[in-house]
Amino acid sequence: MLNFTKMNGAGNDFVMIDNRSGSFDYERSVIERLCDRHRGVGADGLIAAELSALDGADLKMRYFNADGGEAEMCGNGARCFSRFGAKLLGLTEKIGFETLAGVLSARLLGEQVQLAMSQPHSTALNAALPVGDDALNVHFLNTGVPHAVVFLEDLSGTDVRRLGAALRYHAHFAPKGTNANFVSVETRGNLAIRTYERGVEDETLACGTGVVASALLHHLLHGAPSPVSVRVKGGDTLHVAFKRTTDAFHDVTLTGPADFVFEGRTTLG
Repeated sequence: MLNFTKMNGAGNDFVMIDNRSGSFDYERSVIERLCDRHRGVGADGLIAAELSALDGADLKMRYFNADGGEAEMCGNGARCFSRFGAKLLGLTEKIGFETLAGVLSARLLGEQVQLAMSQPHSTALNAALPVGDDALNVHFLNTGVPHAVVFLEDLSGTDVRRLGAALRYHAHFAPKGTNANFVSVETRGNLAIRTYERGVEDETLACGTGVVASALLHHLLHGAPSPVSVRVKGGDTLHVAFKRTTDAFHDVTLTGPADFVFEGRTTLG
């Protein structure tokens, strides 16, 4: 039997497990079944807590998308992991943890978590990419995982599944692909976003690293100051704060909810 906790961050939901014993072997088919919304627990991904020997890390976070593939990071998942890990260890104010994107830290603010992000990199602006009969003006930023961002006016009428899949598998982002975000500027410093997530292979209610990428690109393109507020499809608003020097972003944080939903046991593990 596998004990698990179900959590969600702004509607992005996860199966959380304590794997400090190393007994769960991350078999891809098992993760897929656990995340299946009809035959399993149902989630956008699985997150496991492991032991870490790195300085500044209380635990190690392993993140797997719903297709069973491991990814470097997940912003909403990392906020959920912060509360989950803190509960495991009896921490109340802050936690540090190892990820494939580096050692991250978070402040616990009740049901909210302020996550210190890894250093954004690989900025690329204004790529005109053919998608079907259209040419999209696409921007790119890696905020722990790769993100393509398209700013547009009609967010509600955008076919996120079709355009998102086209960008996710576009030759421009080969071989690893990218997440795809579609963003409208409601007012300067206030955005609305819809995201097609790589590994989930569909639109999700929220994507934390996509929120961060969109906020930072909004600053680069439109001069919006820190912090930037971003409303996700699930209805929550996340807040991205940052500092910027001539050629780089620093002290990037993502603040938003991280909620416990329920605990359970399953034979799928």
